[in-house]
Amino acid sequence: MFFGSWEGLLRILIVGLFAYVGLVALLRVSGKRTLAKMNAFDLVVTVALGSTLATVILSKDVALAEGLLAMALLIALQLSVTWLSVRSATVRGLARGEPTLLLFQGRFLHAALKSQRTTESEIRQALRSQGVGDLSDRSVVLETDGSFSVLKLSKAGESSSLKDVPMNTVEVALEK
Repeated sequence: MFFGSWEGLLRILIVGLFAYVGLVALLRVSGKRTLAKMNAFDLVVTVALGSTLATVILSKDVALAEGLLAMALLIALQLSVTWLSVRSATVRGLARGEPTLLLFQGRFLHAALKSQRTTESEIRQALRSQGVGDLSDRSVVLETDGSFSVLKLSKAGESSSLKDVPMNTVEVALEK
């Protein structure tokens, strides 16, 4: 079917406009955290919002108010989880996961690479994209949002950016 009716097209235009404006307003009210770099938890919420928006626009069975309420519910749930994440390490671990050290002082941590389904080639690419040629004084962390952080290490002390990265893989790798 290529064309249903002018009424159907008009409905999509009107409901689509209001649903889009409503979603943008909800995202603005919810704050910057909702639009931050995504980890797996944020990605799920974003996909669910997109699916809800599409359903509201295309399905005659879902009223605009119902769709906006569904989107508001998803955003409220995300805000609740992020609020709890700030206050509880357990919730933070469940919602975010942990960063993973993949290269430490120029040494590839093969167990970590394997568990994160990452290759040495991908690590080298991340290093090159940061303008790094020599790996010997560098470390690479796979962040919870899937990005790579490249660090030049002099000493990892109390103020180290590696403080929240589990170091057990480093100890195992350095024993070999």
